[in-house]
Amino acid sequence: MSKSLKQYRLLIWISLILILGFIAVLATSYLVSKDALRRGLSENMLPITGDNVYSEIQKDVLRPVFVSAQMANDTFVRDWILEGEQDAAQISKYLKEVKARNNAISSFLVSDLTKNYYYPEGLLKNIKETEVRDQWYFRLKNLKTAYETNVDIDLANHDSMTIFTNYRVLDYNGKFLAAVGIGLTLDTMKNLIDSYQSRFQRKIYFVDRKGNLVLSGNSFKQKKINILTSAGLDQIAKQILANTKNESLHLEYSVEDESIYVNSRFIPELGWHLLVEQNLDSELKPLQRLLLINAVIGLAITLAVIMIVLFSVRRYQKRIEKSAATDSLTKLLNRQAFDFVFQQALLDSERSRQPLCVALMDIDHFKKVNDKYGHLVGDHVLKEIAAIARRSLRESDVICRWGGEEFLLLLKNCSLEKATSISENLRSTIAANDFSRTTDLAKGRLSITVSMGVAECKTHETEDSVFERADVALYQAKESGRNSVYFSE
Repeated sequence: MSKSLKQYRLLIWISLILILGFIAVLATSYLVSKDALRRGLSENMLPITGDNVYSEIQKDVLRPVFVSAQMANDTFVRDWILEGEQDAAQISKYLKEVKARNNAISSFLVSDLTKNYYYPEGLLKNIKETEVRDQWYFRLKNLKTAYETNVDIDLANHDSMTIFTNYRVLDYNGKFLAAVGIGLTLDTMKNLIDSYQSRFQRKIYFVDRKGNLVLSGNSFKQKKINILTSAGLDQIAKQILANTKNESLHLEYSVEDESIYVNSRFIPELGWHLLVEQNLDSELKPLQRLLLINAVIGLAITLAVIMIVLFSVRRYQKRIEKSAATDSLTKLLNRQAFDFVFQQALLDSERSRQPLCVALMDIDHFKKVNDKYGHLVGDHVLKEIAAIARRSLRESDVICRWGGEEFLLLLKNCSLEKATSISENLRSTIAANDFSRTTDLAKGRLSITVSMGVAECKTHETEDSVFERADVALYQAKESGRNSVYFSE
């Protein structure tokens, strides 16, 4: 029996086993589908949704905190107040730019020296401790934390309900100097919550440290609730409020014979708890029906796929054999194999939010080495550089032969600065190495140098784009005299 026939025979047996196993699983799946779906939704889908919502909130809701912090640490703001607030037009222009640049409804500065309240149009008023509307300022002044987030009416915008981020400004001696910040209208925030709910098909809202509802979408029926006294939520309220770390908490409560799963996370920048809810019972029945339909469709597709595989296995096997994973000379990954590794590393980097860099390395004047010493020496240089690179790089790093005299380095969990340092160390090691020591083909000292271009992968950047930037940096290194490392911003 030929090798090819044996491979087909194995596939036929595997196909029969798969079909029998599929039928057996289909016969018992209905009995366990409810528990499996419940477990999958509660342990996987809802936590992932909670993390996605939190990521969106970091981008949309927490931005005012970051902007206000930048304002509070701006030396222009401090100096303008300390120099006597002489030109109100300067601070008005500054506040106007902050407001426009961040699409805010309001931006402000209140000086502790004069008690003047400035906004983008100029001086709004002089605050007073006896004024009820000004109590926030004197509360902030005595606050131990750097800032607070609160919902209040905005005098500068026709008393519209606004979420303010109030940040303390300190002088160069650490003494309270002023309050700055920006505000987003409550309607804007509610629309953001509605967009989250529509996108993720979940109920999303915020409660403060005492359990009071502080922010929800426009579709939220109950506007004033406290989870400590709300039916169902009171079962898990204490656990939610006790979680003061920025960690995801997965809980469940029952109300009116329905099971509700909750993903809760404390957001320290706001001082609020984010709650993402999902009613599982209403989703289980259609999912079970869909499971049965998918099982029938899946069986048909499985049979079709098996038939295609049986007739196509030889063609695909030949293609796999042609795409060997390693370069025969250097024993490094080849370019085709590296593509798979890079795509996986890129996904891991985006998921873990850790930096990922690539470095393109080219041997300087390699053609002259081949012309002077011969191709055997050239091959020796390639193998020696591959060995040096393996010894110099970290265990987690990947190196491949990119083509000819070019090598590509994949540096995981590595910032651009660190990647440039690693590349520079590799470059200097190669430059200091005597390549004639490990071969009898070259007479006398044989020195080789390399040029390198480094680039950090940006969010959602394509493979071609990052390699192109690394290639541009490599070209700069060559144009600058070679034997150097350049990086691309």
